[in-house]
Amino acid sequence: MTTPPGQIADKVPVGVARHVSVRYVAIITIAMVIGAGIFKSPALVAANAGSETMVYMLWALGGLISLAGALCYSELAAAFPHPGGDYHFLERAWGRRFAFLFAWARLAVINTGAIALLGFVIGDYMNRVVDLGPSGPAMYAFASILGITAFKLRPSGEVGDSLMVVVLIAGLLALAAAALWLGFKGIAPLDPGTPSTPGVGALGYGMVFVLLAFGGWTESATLSAEVKDPQRGMVRGLVIAITVITLLYMLTAWAMLRGLGLGGLAASSAPAADLMARAFGPGAGIILAIGVVAAAVTSVNATIIVGARTTFAAASDIPALGWIGRWNTQTQSPRNAILVQGAISLVLVGLGAAYKGFETLVDYTAPIYWMFLIASGLALIRLRQTEPDMPRPFRVPLFPFVPAMFILVSAAMLVSAVLYVGAGTLFAAGVLVLGALALIVLECRAAPVRP
Repeated sequence: MTTPPGQIADKVPVGVARHVSVRYVAIITIAMVIGAGIFKSPALVAANAGSETMVYMLWALGGLISLAGALCYSELAAAFPHPGGDYHFLERAWGRRFAFLFAWARLAVINTGAIALLGFVIGDYMNRVVDLGPSGPAMYAFASILGITAFKLRPSGEVGDSLMVVVLIAGLLALAAAALWLGFKGIAPLDPGTPSTPGVGALGYGMVFVLLAFGGWTESATLSAEVKDPQRGMVRGLVIAITVITLLYMLTAWAMLRGLGLGGLAASSAPAADLMARAFGPGAGIILAIGVVAAAVTSVNATIIVGARTTFAAASDIPALGWIGRWNTQTQSPRNAILVQGAISLVLVGLGAAYKGFETLVDYTAPIYWMFLIASGLALIRLRQTEPDMPRPFRVPLFPFVPAMFILVSAAMLVSAVLYVGAGTLFAAGVLVLGALALIVLECRAAPVRP
């Protein structure tokens, strides 16, 4: 196919095959989004909502906003399929250097930091089952990341990843079962609380926690060059996933409200544990531990899959990093990028073991996340203008209203993130500065030597 004048040629790497089903796209998206945080975040939402009705409305609105964003990403993924996902969209719209900063931030802190933190979640709960002492959580974190990374170096099938998501969903259904059991026994909610009319600020903070719980679906775009149905595969997978996630989140909110009440949920620091203990006694903690570990393992697995593809895509554009930008046709995965991502994650586990504020540092990167999400939303509009003749098998309905809503919400989240982290924004800026310096060094190494 001839590339129209002024357009960037598609750069899907040789050897990348379309072997991924719509179901797998949905599975990976669910795994990326539903993490261990859902066992706690409903309490933070309830504390700001003011009423049970508003709790449900916030979760439903979060699903609607995520669906709007997913439609935007579906158009980009269908028109510009690439293992880099966001990286490729940003490169076409805003240039390779801007896209490199995005990939750098993901590799340096955002994705690898998330993997390390999830490793500690696994470690904290596993250490309650088999106590290895004060160093137990770090040991479990190191072992889990090492094991899951090694697992992803092998040819990957849908069955194993699907089973992980089934266990994850079963953990959330266990919370619903606890609420139903309390209802069957005729036990009233712990503390119904007193409904109030929350201010705009409180509702805004509630939405912050809702959208954080929905975060992660964007990374599924890295599967766009591998999905069997190049025209509708991504949009079908994303819509199915976000619909399922929204329903599960609404069900989880109902379960916690039924068992603890609005006041009890808002006041709880561990609402899932409190609900399970109330329904089945203190010994039910092992059930919750299994659910949390399953959620963390599933998220680590999915993050390794999609995060390494972004690293691979950026490395394939830089000669000095060519060995990272190699695609393995036997495993249909970027094995070298997976190894690099795993190594950095293990280094961050060591940092987390030595520095208790490590989780705070990862939180400081939230402004970067929302900044690049805004850039991706704007990329949809820009690419409609700069590459109007590019075939678009799927187009966002109600354009430009849907992408505009997504961009505005992301901008509001960026402001909230900056206000939340405060001086921590300097850390986020520092990550980008280091990325810019790294790019300068890499470009100098690639520059030809003049006689």
